[in-house]
Amino acid sequence: MQPSQENTGGAGPAGAGQITETPDTHGAYPRLGVDQLASLEAVGRRRPTAVGDLLFREGDRTTDFVVVLSGLVASVDGYGTARERQISLHGDRRFLGELGLLSGQTAFTSVVVRTAGEILSVPLDRLRRLVATDPGLGDLVLRAYLVRRWLLIGLGAGLRIIGSRYSTRARLLRDFVARNRLPHQWVCLESDPSAEELLRTLAVEPADTPVVVWGRRVLRNPSIAQLAQAVGLPPPAHPGSTWDLIVVGAGPAGLAASVYGASEGLATVTLDYLATGGQAATSPRIENYLGFPSGISGGDLAERAVLQAEKFGARLSVPSRAVALGRKDGLHQVTLDNGETLAARALVIATGARYRELTVPGLQEFEGTSVFRAATLVEAQTCRGDPVVVIGGGNSAGQAALYLAQHAGFVRLCIRHNDLGRDMSRYLVDQIVRTPSIEVLPHREISGLRGEVTLEAVILEDKQTGTQEEVPARALFLFIGAQPHTDWLANQVALDDRGFVRTGVDAEAAAEPSMAGDGSPDPCPLVLETSRRGVFAVGDVRSGSVKRVASAVGEGAMAVRLVHERLYRTRPS
Repeated sequence: MQPSQENTGGAGPAGAGQITETPDTHGAYPRLGVDQLASLEAVGRRRPTAVGDLLFREGDRTTDFVVVLSGLVASVDGYGTARERQISLHGDRRFLGELGLLSGQTAFTSVVVRTAGEILSVPLDRLRRLVATDPGLGDLVLRAYLVRRWLLIGLGAGLRIIGSRYSTRARLLRDFVARNRLPHQWVCLESDPSAEELLRTLAVEPADTPVVVWGRRVLRNPSIAQLAQAVGLPPPAHPGSTWDLIVVGAGPAGLAASVYGASEGLATVTLDYLATGGQAATSPRIENYLGFPSGISGGDLAERAVLQAEKFGARLSVPSRAVALGRKDGLHQVTLDNGETLAARALVIATGARYRELTVPGLQEFEGTSVFRAATLVEAQTCRGDPVVVIGGGNSAGQAALYLAQHAGFVRLCIRHNDLGRDMSRYLVDQIVRTPSIEVLPHREISGLRGEVTLEAVILEDKQTGTQEEVPARALFLFIGAQPHTDWLANQVALDDRGFVRTGVDAEAAAEPSMAGDGSPDPCPLVLETSRRGVFAVGDVRSGSVKRVASAVGEGAMAVRLVHERLYRTRPS
């Protein structure tokens, strides 16, 4: 989604410029109906406001849903600093906040009163109870909050990451905030003229970067866990705790298992090492997912699933990296990278697969600055108006090419064969063929990169003729192959020859006697069950799975039904 460039009611401190409400672009700033407002007033508290009142500040944790009854209230980025700018301005019957309010994250903008009036504050728990009986209100708020989150991301609001494009730590932080769909701005030491002055203001040496500036906080070279805590992402699950169900991986399959597990009464915790949504969350548009005829972005789908899982009581823990699977006292035990362990009666493996690495000279030099494995607005902004190259012939590559064509100057899509429809859905093929700014190059493989500070060109080899050509490219997007995230499983469950997890009859045939050893009288694994009883595999990590979002969601839901069956079969008589 593109950020609105319409009048935001004055771009400076209070009183600067003409003050007008921000137009309701894309449904981001709707007005509440009279009946909806009356319902909220019944559970909220009115209070007067004065010009300059700071209702909450970026970086603060907010717990109230705030409605403007009269006066004007502004959402501001960089409040109280030289870079202060007004994002939006709201009058009567408009509500404040964005997605972070529902997900427990800290505020990404400050909210300040521009014209005196009155507001209504509704505690979040009361709002949740109200929307349970008024789905129309819930849909209105959720839709607006989702759009606002993407507008903030597009505007580069929120936290700032200052660092070098050559820093591995900076690249990890940028990847983390991008994959978690957190509003942020990247300040590059090598190319942003304001970076040096900003570091001097913060009394930070370049050697101490990357630095994250968040509200009134300055985090020097933070870890991913420290940054996650600062923005209010769910803390790690309690070490040593025991659950009914542990889900490892928070992509579509894992989130579906979380929703159905928690909604059916299982004490459920879901772990992910980086972000919720998996690879699907990086897809700019999924057009063949049931129930969304106009399509839905992977990020929106992930955000909705996370809120749904949390509504039913699932505990989502990000970042939490599983490094080992074991067994103790009849329970499945997951060890995290910090040495802590969690135990459960059942386990769902939903760790997915990552795109295959390429052994191309110079590739590492451009990682994170010109070479990407996702095509979201964050990546698209780095190559606006420039030529790009996309490598891959599956749906992810096709979706990326179409999305990038809206931002980049020209897109070259390279596939290893000559049939674009071999591995790609027909609706994507048809759209690509009709897009003049996309050129499909068959029989191509990447053989080299050229560039100094940033990527300038990609060298491609025609596998039929053996000839090479150099094409201009500001960015390279890789969507090739699949390598399952199964290193942490060691010899605990049976894998196929490519490392994917075997399930059902396939797992039974490949299992070693020591794998099932849980005392179960039932020697045959269930459909999605691995060679170890009570451990299931779903989604892309499963051997023989269909690499589609809908099938992953279906497997995640089905696994919970099988978990119940396994627990029933193994309960004490």
